[in-house]
Amino acid sequence: MNILLTGGTGYIGSHTAVVLAEAGHNVVLYDNLSNSKPEVVDRLETILGTRPLFIEGDIRDRSLLAEVLKLQNIDAVVHFAGLKAVGESVEKPLDYYHNNVYGSLCLMQALQDAGVKRLVFSSSATVYGEPQYLPIDEAHPTAPTNPYGWNKLHIEQMLSDMAAADPEWRIASLRYFNPVGAHESGLIGEDPNGIPNNLMPYIARVAAGKLPHLNVFGNDYPTPDGTGIRDYIHVMDLAEGHLAALAHLNSQSVCHDFFNLGTGNGCSVLEMRSAFETASNKKIPYQVVGRRPGDTALVYSATDKSKQELDWRAARGLDLMCNSAWKFNNK
Repeated sequence: MNILLTGGTGYIGSHTAVVLAEAGHNVVLYDNLSNSKPEVVDRLETILGTRPLFIEGDIRDRSLLAEVLKLQNIDAVVHFAGLKAVGESVEKPLDYYHNNVYGSLCLMQALQDAGVKRLVFSSSATVYGEPQYLPIDEAHPTAPTNPYGWNKLHIEQMLSDMAAADPEWRIASLRYFNPVGAHESGLIGEDPNGIPNNLMPYIARVAAGKLPHLNVFGNDYPTPDGTGIRDYIHVMDLAEGHLAALAHLNSQSVCHDFFNLGTGNGCSVLEMRSAFETASNKKIPYQVVGRRPGDTALVYSATDKSKQELDWRAARGLDLMCNSAWKFNNK
């Protein structure tokens, strides 16, 4: 298939491009480079042995999207493009709604006009909000606690409404837990512009001496070591989940379905720090600061539905997550 990846040079998009291309699909990368670098395309060429097509563009540019969908004869879209920092979304909610929700609306309109009705959406476990029970399955109530989570939920609702109006749509919304790690080559990984908002790239920069210490946002949560616990998933497992979701679309019995992508296990901030110290053989100093608005104490996934319906499960452990991230940092 010819598959358009919006946000295709970003962290998860680039790793998914590798998995899709290695499975025989033709990938087209579409990105405005707001949180990625054009050198990613060069690195993908080194990994794949062929250069994927890259188009610099914004998802809010409906006319350019229409042109790309037509000229590249796109069969399906994997929609990654979006701002993604929880804390920043609290500080700049209108930026997030304009880029993420309005941008997705523009994309959906372009897809509908082009008759492209196969879509995998990069959603997030933040749609669940504060857990009412654990592990969190896809039937868990949705009640986001921050604008980023509301963005994702609004987009999911828009997709459901669109699919209800036109039963030819087949959409899978993948609710990620916490992607970390890097490709085994060390050529692509999580490399955000500016100071990282996510835990592992921040830890990696502290280990490399680029940042002075790790900020631990709260150590008074009701968890064994007082720090927040999350379900961390290796980015290559996550990328393979997108391949499985695309393959599932044609046999999917409902127009819009939802799948958790996680490991089903939790890891605390301090446990992650310790594992990264082992991987890097570096001391990682830290200081405890106040909790961030919108953060929750303990979140991990139920993965039964993804295993049963997508025939997918996470296979890579915490050591590989840390080792691959450190290899990428050193590259």
